[in-house]
Amino acid sequence: MNFSRGLAALILIIIFQNILVADEYLYKDEVINNQKFTKDVNKLGSELYSKTGISLRLVCIKEFKPFKNILEYEKNLIKEFDEPTILLTFSQLDKKVDIHVNDTSLYKYFNREQVLSPAASPLQALAVALTSSDGFDNFIAHLTNYGGTILPLIGLKTKEHEILGMYSAALYNGYSDISEQVADAKDVSLENAAGNTNKNTISLIKLLFYGVLLYAIIQFIRRAKYKREHPDEFNK
Repeated sequence: MNFSRGLAALILIIIFQNILVADEYLYKDEVINNQKFTKDVNKLGSELYSKTGISLRLVCIKEFKPFKNILEYEKNLIKEFDEPTILLTFSQLDKKVDIHVNDTSLYKYFNREQVLSPAASPLQALAVALTSSDGFDNFIAHLTNYGGTILPLIGLKTKEHEILGMYSAALYNGYSDISEQVADAKDVSLENAAGNTNKNTISLIKLLFYGVLLYAIIQFIRRAKYKREHPDEFNK
């Protein structure tokens, strides 16, 4: 009887430990709650840590209140970790994505600005630069910052029932992007990285953007031509 109880207790301890480990790299998830997403993030995070000693933790929260901003939230949360840690944080209601580290030397292993860029391609960066710049220096900064792997996906219009799928795709895309950059900097390879899937997603974003841009250009040309051919309609 005592042996059976001891065995049962051991099984419960092992199960409990596995649950804790399962949530180690998807550190908080108040938004997506998808088993496959959780499994994929934790598998990639575990492999990255075992090969590089760097912990990449994904945090998905509803909002960062009562903190003033997402960075303040991250600075408070990152105190919980002793090992080299990169936080990728998404706040749903605040519509904010950010990356923070507990050691600034970690930034040399990945390109923070590129990952968080709102533009996936040079042409999209030009569009952002033209519409969002408040000066020449700011224009150049926008123009040269592209290759974003999170915000271009999150910025896509989608149906209500597809929003969580869009969030999970965008965040895993960014998580994998950071992981691969860190692995490359450390000269190791990751079996669980998105790889070509990640590149294909970005290619799809570019294709959609170029399609919308081309349509807008065609409509502009058609309207300009129509105005030239029917000047009386626009001079009333």
